[in-house]
Amino acid sequence: MLKRSVMILYSGPLNVASQQVRIVLAEKGVSVDIINMDPENPSADLKELNPYNTLPTLVDRDLVLYHPRIIMEYLDERFPHPPLLPVYPVSRSKSRLMMHRIERDWYGLMRKIESGEDVKQSRHALVEEITALNPVFAQMPYFLSEEFTLVDCVLGPLLWHFPRLGIELHPKKAANVLAYAERVFARESFQASMSEQEREIRDAIDDLK
Repeated sequence: MLKRSVMILYSGPLNVASQQVRIVLAEKGVSVDIINMDPENPSADLKELNPYNTLPTLVDRDLVLYHPRIIMEYLDERFPHPPLLPVYPVSRSKSRLMMHRIERDWYGLMRKIESGEDVKQSRHALVEEITALNPVFAQMPYFLSEEFTLVDCVLGPLLWHFPRLGIELHPKKAANVLAYAERVFARESFQASMSEQEREIRDAIDDLK
């Protein structure tokens, strides 16, 4: 394998996990070459680097990482400012557990919707589960935190992609969730992270307003 002097991210322009990593890179102000590709049609380069052919895949010189959580935590340790995980072990573990729950439960439902499996039921379950936590979203500016963290890097893209999944949250029942989402969406790093295709998800809605 050739040595690389520039950090490279193999990313999908509508791949939610890729957007998570792009947000972290933007938060850290890291220069990176982004190579967009279709997750269903990976390039020969990606096949050589990643035995699972999955996105995102990060290449940092001789290091290759290919799971979003592993990539995000690596970037947080490699570029410590601003920190995106709590300093103390208990708080850090709670953040990791919350990311695991979001990915297992809510992203699990998202994947069902995307694959066409139990779409109606999965949409309903996802809306109900997030709406049930509406009071929690009112407690702090970010999810269970005063500061923007990796948890928000995981949760924000999911909420952004709701229109693509055919999901609309009730403006009253999920008012705090929607206010949280707007705070995250307005962050410079979130805006910088988006591909053209991801911007189009919401541009179509804004045009109708």
